[in-house]
Amino acid sequence: MDRVYINSIGTHAGTEVTLRGWLYNKRSSGKIQFLLLRDGTGIIQCVVKQADAGDETFDLCDSLTQETSLTVTGTVRVDGRAQGGHELVVSGGGIEVIQIAQDYPITPKEHGAAFLLDHRHLWIRSKRQWAILRIRARVIRAIRDWLDSNGFLNVDTPVFTPNAVEGTTTLFPVDYFGDTVYLTQSGQLYNEANIMAFSKVYCFGPTFRAEKSKTRRHLTEFWMVEPEMAFYDLDQNMEVIEGLTCAIVSDVLNDCREELEVLERDITKLEAVQSPFPRIHYDEAVKRLNDAGREFEWGCDFGAPDETELGSQFDRPFFVTHFPSQIKAFYMSRDPERPECALACDLIAPDGYGELVGGSQREDDLDELLVRIGEHELSPEVFEWYLDLRKYGTIPHAGFGMGLERTVTWICGIEHLRETIPYPRMLHRVRP
Repeated sequence: MDRVYINSIGTHAGTEVTLRGWLYNKRSSGKIQFLLLRDGTGIIQCVVKQADAGDETFDLCDSLTQETSLTVTGTVRVDGRAQGGHELVVSGGGIEVIQIAQDYPITPKEHGAAFLLDHRHLWIRSKRQWAILRIRARVIRAIRDWLDSNGFLNVDTPVFTPNAVEGTTTLFPVDYFGDTVYLTQSGQLYNEANIMAFSKVYCFGPTFRAEKSKTRRHLTEFWMVEPEMAFYDLDQNMEVIEGLTCAIVSDVLNDCREELEVLERDITKLEAVQSPFPRIHYDEAVKRLNDAGREFEWGCDFGAPDETELGSQFDRPFFVTHFPSQIKAFYMSRDPERPECALACDLIAPDGYGELVGGSQREDDLDELLVRIGEHELSPEVFEWYLDLRKYGTIPHAGFGMGLERTVTWICGIEHLRETIPYPRMLHRVRP
C-alpha cells in the first residue's frame, strides 16, 4: 500500500491508507487508545479500538513513547470534531514500530527559553515551531514569486566581502589565506553593479552583524532579500516595497490558515494590510513622538520604544522617510532641497514589531560618494570597484533590504525572532 501524507488525508475518506510518522501524544479511554500521529505535513488522531484492532495491537500502544517512529494503517473516517476533520481507525495489526524513542526531553509541560534553545533540534518538532517554520517557508516562496513575476532577476552575491556596508563596528572578520575579509552585512553594493547588467535584480541569503545585542529583534545571522532597481527613485522604491509586502501577507493568508490558527494569530490585523501604506516624513515622526510624551530629539535614530509608539498609531505597515543623513549609511543619496536629510525610508510594522524594511535612493554621483566615504572615515581604496560604477554609465537607482525573520515574526504575531529561523545564532549562542 502506498504511503499517504496527512495533509492529503481528506481525499482518502472511507479507504484504507498507511501513514508513517512520529507519536506526538497519546491518551486512553477504557478500551480505546487515541494516538496523535504527526508526519511533517500535519497531525491526525489514530483511534485504536481493542475490539476492532485486537489485543496485540491495542496492548502495543502502551509501549509507545513520545516521538516513537511508526507506521500506522487504518481507514480514514470523516469526523468534524477531530483535528483536520478526519481521523484514522486503526486496523488489526495496523501499527508497526520503527523505533521506540528514549525519554524525550521536551514534554507538554512548560520549559524555559534556554532549555528549548539548547534542544532546538528537537524543539522544531513541536506544533508551534512547525507552524512558524512553515509560514517562514511560505514567506520565502511569496517573496521569490512576486519578484520573479515582476521582472527581477535573482543574482547571488558573495558571503566573503572585503569591506563594510552597514558600518565597521558590526563586522565578523575571517582569516582568508592570510588576508582579512568579512562575513557579508549585505549584498547591496554588488547588487548595484548587477543592475547595470540586468536592470532589476535581487539577492536572497544569510547576512551577518556582530551586534552585541540581546533584544528580541536581533540575531547575528539572519536572512535578507535585497532588491535593487536601475532608474528608480525613492517613491518608486516604496511602491515596490509596498507591493511586495502586500503580496507576502496575501499569500500567507491564502495558504497558511491552519498554521495561523495554531499560533492563535488575529488575522484581522493581517487582513488590514492593504495599499496604500501611510507615508510620514521624519519631521512628522518626531512631532508624533513628542506629542506622545517621548521627548525625542531631531537627528536621533529610532529605538524600539519609538517604533512601537509610532506603530501604535497605524493599523498597517507605514513608511517613515527622509531620515537625517548623519544617521544613515554613506551610500544614501541626500535630498537636494534639504541636504541634511537622506532620500531614505523605513517600513515599520504596527503592534510593536518595528522596522521590516530599510531602503533608499543611492548616491549616483562620484564626487558626492567620495565625500560620503570620507565623512564615514572609510578607505576609498577598498571601494575602488564600487566607485567604478559611478564612472561607467552611472544612473539614478534605488533598493532596499527586507529582514526575513522580522517579517515572519510580525506575520506570526510572536515575540522573538529566535523562533523564526530553524537554528538561531545570537550573542553567546552558536549551538546546536
